[in-house]
Amino acid sequence: MAEHVTHFAEANEASKLASMLGRAFLDDPVQIYLFPDESTRLQKVERLFGSFLRGHYLKHGATSATKNHEGVALWAPPGHSTFTPGEILSQAVPMLRSFGFGVQRALKVLDTIEKQHPKEPHWYLGVLGTDPIHQGKGFGASVLQPVLERCDHEGIPAYLESSKDRNVPYYERFGFKVTKEIALPRGGPLVWAMWRDPQ
Repeated sequence: MAEHVTHFAEANEASKLASMLGRAFLDDPVQIYLFPDESTRLQKVERLFGSFLRGHYLKHGATSATKNHEGVALWAPPGHSTFTPGEILSQAVPMLRSFGFGVQRALKVLDTIEKQHPKEPHWYLGVLGTDPIHQGKGFGASVLQPVLERCDHEGIPAYLESSKDRNVPYYERFGFKVTKEIALPRGGPLVWAMWRDPQ
């Protein structure tokens, strides 16, 4: 498996990372469910990830990215896995711009997932994405490793939700195990909750 140089991303990288994540998640079942209009999906998914990056993940200094933004892992440290009320408020306008009339559906999805979130302290992998043209080249593994190594060193578990069943075996290679299946509301897709004990 190839190893690539990684760094912890800063605020000025948000736009490039959001653009890459838009491409990476264009065929994601949850994004298709949230943004059914194919003609506007890419723009809206990019905007959503930009909101997540600026409003939450980049603040914590644990968004691991490769040099040319081929891959990125959006990590949140223990105690910061969810948006604070202030962060939610600060992102209200970008969220409304992303979801429009579908904002109620989006909030139900977020609430459903949040209710299943473990209470035990852990590192939360909110998003892992690799640019489609670079998938299968080890970029995902490279951006996962820095925080997974920290988890192992400090004896802290990690948690994620996989929105694609074919990605479950990928995460299992890094020590994650499925703990439950989460059915999203109103006939939405399944999401696989996965937990990793420190190795």
